[in-house]
Amino acid sequence: MKHDCLHGLYAITDARSFAGRDMAECVAQALQGGARIIQYRDKGEDQTQRLQQAQALHTLCDQHQALLIINDDVALAKQVGADGVHLGIDDADISEARALLGADSIIGVSCYNRFELAEQAAANNADYLAFGAFYASPTKPAAVRAEVELLRRAQQFDLPLCAIGGITPENAAALIAAGADMLAVISGVFAAADINAEARRFATLEWRTHSPA
Repeated sequence: MKHDCLHGLYAITDARSFAGRDMAECVAQALQGGARIIQYRDKGEDQTQRLQQAQALHTLCDQHQALLIINDDVALAKQVGADGVHLGIDDADISEARALLGADSIIGVSCYNRFELAEQAAANNADYLAFGAFYASPTKPAAVRAEVELLRRAQQFDLPLCAIGGITPENAAALIAAGADMLAVISGVFAAADINAEARRFATLEWRTHSPA
């Protein structure tokens, strides 16, 4: 099932990383390089543009048999038929998102560096748990830092785990070894001169196999 798809490079869009390049083209390159999950993350107020961009990414993800997750915006995820939504601490709760998106939707939750948030999310039937930032993040330099031990502890929930924050192909192995099923990357992919090649470096890492009960 759906948990089996939550694996590999999880590329998150950020307008600053594109440096004026076309977002859809950048995402296409990441998908060609092996990204398995795309998160559409845009904090802008232009709702028409956000809808158009999300729809374009949905088409691209379908073409590459990848997942599209929408950051924060449950209504937009519903509108474009995305595979799911990612929720932060100040966003809608899991039950509200599930009620709108349906039982088959993917709902991921940011747990930052707090194990108790993972306990709550798992109890409320989240589909994956995200922790970070594990390393210094150029996208969020003020982000709280998380310890790798959190990934080891969180394996008890038997849910796919996502690591985020300053991740590169060079520092990723420790996170995968500790239990990360997905590596969420923003500038590490989209700020690269060759997005396809950088995505491929992540995609060809030695990933562990997650087998939920």
